[in-house]
Parts: sequence; C-alpha cells; structure tokens
Amino acid sequence: MTNLVYVLNGPNLNLLGLREPEIYGSDTLDDIAGLLDDRAREHGLEIDLHQSNHEGHLIDWLHEAQAEGAKAVLLNAGGYTHTSIALHDAIRAIVTPVYEVHLSDPSTREEFRHRSYVGMAATASFCGKGAQSYVDALDAVAES
Repeated sequence: MTNLVYVLNGPNLNLLGLREPEIYGSDTLDDIAGLLDDRAREHGLEIDLHQSNHEGHLIDWLHEAQAEGAKAVLLNAGGYTHTSIALHDAIRAIVTPVYEVHLSDPSTREEFRHRSYVGMAATASFCGKGAQSYVDALDAVAES
C-alpha cells in the first residue's frame, strides 16, 4: 500500500464556485485540491485528484487506484451517487477503501437524492460541510 489517496469527482464538479453556490459553496475544485494537498502533507499522504463528467472514467480510476495500491479513494460521484449501480459495483469490486464525499447533505435535499448507491458500498460517508467534508474524509483515511 502506498501513501497515495485518489480524489475522484464526478459530473458538474468542474463548475464548483459557479454552480449554485448557495448549495455547493464558493470554493472551486482547485481550492479544494489546495486544501487537500496541504492536509495530505501534514499526514504524509499524497493526493491524485481527478474530475470527469463521464461515469466510465470514474470506474476506470477506481480500478486504477486498486492497481496502484492506493491507500484510499475519496469519491464525490455527484449525481451518479443516486443512479449508478455500476459505481456501486466498482467500489465493491476493489479492496481499496472508498470514502463517499459530498459538499451538501443529500439527505436534506430532494427525495431522489436520499438513496446513495455509492454510500451503500463505501467505507464511510462525509457530507454537508462544504469543502471541509473532503478534509474530514482525508483525516479519516490518515487515521485508518
């Protein structure tokens, strides 16, 4: 196992800071990457951050994390959280721990967001704290 932590971000997360800041906050994905890089150094970890609007890319990166011997994956699957059995199956197919991350708290939002296929397979979930959700998940990885 390496000190590498994959951070995977799904659809529309490339628009953070612009997209519905009242829900997702004003931090951009680059801002979050900076926070995670700083915290990772404190823990002796390294971050490999990716974003894609395509489900298959996320699945490929989950497989890659396993092949690279990553310590863990932080996954914000965006809207795929609530729809993707394929992501659920990919998480279950690997032994690398996957931590679900969300900026908002899906359980307090629209009904269709209450079911998380990602969460059903994830090691733990961190949500509702904006960018701090990512930091909290990274702290949990460091403590594991």
